[in-house]
Amino acid sequence: MASPKKPASNASFALFVLFAINLLNFFDRQLPGALAEPIRKEFHLSDTSLGLLGTIATLMYAVVGLPLGRLADKWTRTRLIAIGTAVWSLLTAASGLAQNYAQLFVSRLGVGVGEATCAPAGQSLIGDLFPPQQRARAMGVFMLGLPAGLSLAYFSAGAIGAAFGWRAAFLFACIPGLLFAWLALRLPEPARGALDAARSVASSDAAVKSPYAAVLKLPTMWWIILSGIFHNFNMYAINAFQTPFLQRFHEMNLRQASNVSAISVGAVGAIGLLAGGWFADKISAKRRDGRLLLSACSMAIAAPCIFFALNQPKGSIGAFMLLMAIGTMTMFVYYATVYAAIQDVIEPRLRGTAVAIYFCAMYVLGASLGPFGLGVLSDHFARRAMRDAGATAMAEGFKAVGLHSAMYIIPLLAVLASLVLFAASRTIESDIRKQELAHGS
Repeated sequence: MASPKKPASNASFALFVLFAINLLNFFDRQLPGALAEPIRKEFHLSDTSLGLLGTIATLMYAVVGLPLGRLADKWTRTRLIAIGTAVWSLLTAASGLAQNYAQLFVSRLGVGVGEATCAPAGQSLIGDLFPPQQRARAMGVFMLGLPAGLSLAYFSAGAIGAAFGWRAAFLFACIPGLLFAWLALRLPEPARGALDAARSVASSDAAVKSPYAAVLKLPTMWWIILSGIFHNFNMYAINAFQTPFLQRFHEMNLRQASNVSAISVGAVGAIGLLAGGWFADKISAKRRDGRLLLSACSMAIAAPCIFFALNQPKGSIGAFMLLMAIGTMTMFVYYATVYAAIQDVIEPRLRGTAVAIYFCAMYVLGASLGPFGLGVLSDHFARRAMRDAGATAMAEGFKAVGLHSAMYIIPLLAVLASLVLFAASRTIESDIRKQELAHGS
């Protein structure tokens, strides 16, 4: 009886460590958004410059993610994760020591390099730690680090920033990162493809001649990449600007706005991930397109909820929180469903590469443009509001109007993401069958 329990116990411990590292990944990544207003005022920044802080880290993440994804398919994944976690933790501390915008910009650039190790290697590990029928739930637990990290960043940044200044929050974040980097070195490295009985032959095959082409020949991957562009534009735009929106439009202070964001953007995401992962595993046992259909339906629910949340009048915080929480919760279903679908459609020896390709495309064309694009739109609408009022100088009231108007792009892109995910559900069964036939299963 002991032997079957030990692998399960090892897998559970590994999943906990990976979850914690992913939590710190998103915690560190979210700090500039949670502390955007004090940073903007200290360095006298426009919303475009503010958004660029998130964009530059994301672009660096995307660029170095491709070679690191290939490295995850060839080298020891636990070591790769440990090194990356230590690097981004130290550079997050450096962000808190920045004396000007340029120094903050460079330190955030370095954070993107370290964080690029987490997703490809982490998701590849999960694919080899858990059998196919448990992967969506395991991926849901791993991605639980996203809402937990966001929520913790908002709560702690609001409290620490209000008490000790925004720099202290960045310095504090370094300590747990170094601890979990050490724990990652103690994780076992599972054999690749051992739990994919139908594709075990592939694990012993010769190296793939064109790994990127092998991934991109699948139509499902193209649809998933496109969905990631729309979805992550939205998520990163919300993360960067919801707290400033609450401070400007609803006239909340930093701590109040951070607490609202911690609940409506962070905490409720856990429900979407865990419930979505559980339901996705159930439905995928009956139909192979089940995960993607669930994701498409969830996104279709999110769009009107976010639209009506933004449509609430000034001071209507309760209604905003409820609608935004429902919208965010259903958007988080995406991570448990789509990330597990990538594991389903891609053979084990190419999973790190597939995740890296997906992340590169969706970060360059989606996530990196979210903060920057919304910042540009916000500045545009703020200038228009200033001109319409006949004013000659920019005021905080115009910035509030500009940001409010710009945020309506989010529900529009959620509708497009839903349609693209439905298209992906139409091709996944055929793509999985092609893979199985190619490997003689």
